Amino acid sequence: MKLAIITTHPIQYYAPVFKLLHERGQIELKVFYTWGEDSQKSYDPGFNKTVKWDIALLDGYPYEWVKNTSTNPGSHNFKGIVNPDLPQQIEAYKPDAILIYGWAYSGHLKAVRYFKNKIPVFFRGDSTLLNKQKGIKGFLKSIFLKWVYSHIHHAFYVGTNNKAYFKQYGLKEDQLSFAPHAIDNARFQTDQPQQAQELRASLNVTDDDMLILYAGKFEPVKNVKTLVASFANITQPNVHLLLVGNGVDEPDLISYAKKNDIKRLHFLNFVNQSYIPAVYQAADIYCLPSISESWGLAVNEAMACSKAVLVSDKVGCAIDLVFSGKNGDIFEAANVEDLTKKLTQLVSKGKNGLLQMGEYSQQIIKAWDFETQVKAIEAVLNEK
Repeated sequence: MKLAIITTHPIQYYAPVFKLLHERGQIELKVFYTWGEDSQKSYDPGFNKTVKWDIALLDGYPYEWVKNTSTNPGSHNFKGIVNPDLPQQIEAYKPDAILIYGWAYSGHLKAVRYFKNKIPVFFRGDSTLLNKQKGIKGFLKSIFLKWVYSHIHHAFYVGTNNKAYFKQYGLKEDQLSFAPHAIDNARFQTDQPQQAQELRASLNVTDDDMLILYAGKFEPVKNVKTLVASFANITQPNVHLLLVGNGVDEPDLISYAKKNDIKRLHFLNFVNQSYIPAVYQAADIYCLPSISESWGLAVNEAMACSKAVLVSDKVGCAIDLVFSGKNGDIFEAANVEDLTKKLTQLVSKGKNGLLQMGEYSQQIIKAWDFETQVKAIEAVLNEK
């Protein structure tokens, strides 16, 4: 079975999957990167800066760059990925099937349409119904999405909310296989005690203090301001909040913190992949306050680092990974009062209580790994 994989650019959550698929040898594959080679040195609007990951993302599997003719290239909008030559490049490889990561780009949707009824079109995405549009716009979107997914032979869903989404828009049970969203659990579980301790010390966070962490993009959809506002209501002097990242909301967050004289709040610039495990390991609680989040792989990362997690009810992974009172909690998105309440409850458990929650997190996340994802892909493709 020869498989052509179509995705925008190399990222740390997918490259290891491609490498493992290649190493196992049950499927011959080639990855086609549609953003083009310039994606290696491109501006990331979410972080509001150019980002280049410091771990190898192109080693261990065959790949090919696809020319992107977009005048505004990137994965931030539909017209950011335009690939006139993609069908020809795929056909030159002569695959038995294609696997497309995300359809919401011009080049990808054209490939979906082009290869329908020629070879099986497999799909992977992580959309949910958590922020489903209503009214006439929702109705029209529903018609469009049912048309899109009518082109798909089989889809790999990442979790419960994603499966519900696929079924809502026309895919049947026998067209769906579970291939869990995953991160490199082993890399995050590798202890970095010295770096974690040095980070806490640099923030004047003692061993007895509790550190709440948000790491990611500072952009409106992440809703970091609700976390800051809620943290301002936490009166215990031994509780700190660390915000790691950059983005368009950064000036507003800093201004809000100063205006409200919020104590024990720390900012740290964007942290790359080789150091981020130490950041998680330095924390006691990880919080993801997004008002819309299809999954939230940072939650996987925090759990692999044995941390209690607190996420909004608009985070796609919440239903699968967060068990209230066991390894964290779920709060109503954008509700400062509810987030304050849940933060207070977690903090009241103390260091030992949070440690036990973190251990439970690590046990849960063991099953959400690359190997399970790869085996699911192999099983379906080898049936066709």
